[in-house]
Amino acid sequence: MPPAIQTRGLRKTYRVFQKSPGFGGAVRGLFHRRYQEVTAVDGVDLEIEPGELVGFLGPNGAGKTTTLKMLSGLLQPTDGTATVLGHLPWKREESFRKKISLLLGQKNQLLWDLPARESFALNRAIYRIDPTQAAATIDHLSALLEVRHLLNQPVRELSLGERMKMELIAALLHKPQVLFLDEPTLGLDVVSQHRVRDFLRHLVAEEKITTILTSHYLQDIESLCRRVIIIDHGRVIHDGSWDQIVRNFSDRKEIVLRFSGTPPDLQGADWGEIIAKDAATLRLRVSPAQATAVSRRAIDLPGLEDIRIEAMPIEDVIRRVFSEKRN
Repeated sequence: MPPAIQTRGLRKTYRVFQKSPGFGGAVRGLFHRRYQEVTAVDGVDLEIEPGELVGFLGPNGAGKTTTLKMLSGLLQPTDGTATVLGHLPWKREESFRKKISLLLGQKNQLLWDLPARESFALNRAIYRIDPTQAAATIDHLSALLEVRHLLNQPVRELSLGERMKMELIAALLHKPQVLFLDEPTLGLDVVSQHRVRDFLRHLVAEEKITTILTSHYLQDIESLCRRVIIIDHGRVIHDGSWDQIVRNFSDRKEIVLRFSGTPPDLQGADWGEIIAKDAATLRLRVSPAQATAVSRRAIDLPGLEDIRIEAMPIEDVIRRVFSEKRN
């Protein structure tokens, strides 16, 4: 079976006007304009199989959204090529548009002053969806997202989390085979983030939708994606499993010891590094190889009530990936 998404040397550059400072610079710019070429995506090669849910990570300006816009046909690349479900995306064929959906977390597709149900009716007409099928899809998705009771409420009266759930329904109404999600949990509270993640996990497992997910919340990626692609300055710097990232770039663990009284004064390299200490708790930083031995030795410490081993924080792991790949 061919890949659902494939790119070869995908590149996008922009010609950006360079304004000189001050009033004089503004006047000169009227007659002699200077431009700089900015590369947003620089030779990206990808292959994503049907039904995969892939995390797409990178700092602001790395090229994530530009890549998604090219794959969805909103932008045409400067160089390279791509196919999505066998289509050249920027040709924007009707048969292609019916198979994909792009959800930008910072952009609204719902009509602000009307109930979400009215926007769904508009989408149903645009995609020529059978009314009975559309009604069944809306009922099913709104039940999963727990927003069925809000379908007739104006969108402007909904909370941010409720609006995002409605945006998801609108994006999925025509049952796309490929879904591009750009920051779908941006700005949501913890509870809403959790519910959206549960929904996406269920959806991909049930419908086998090929999905690319970008997010600044690493919990989204960790909980949903087995494969992670990391992009920086327009180039892919890592493509592999999430477990592989943790194995390769997580070089420490933290052991948290809680005591009934004042923690003992632990000395020596055999205990690792003490990174925090308070009235009853001690936090040690150790290498993965040390973790088991230190934990066994800690069990015999007087007054020990609890011991917990924590992995290296995810944010620190990703920072290490960027740091090492740039050097």
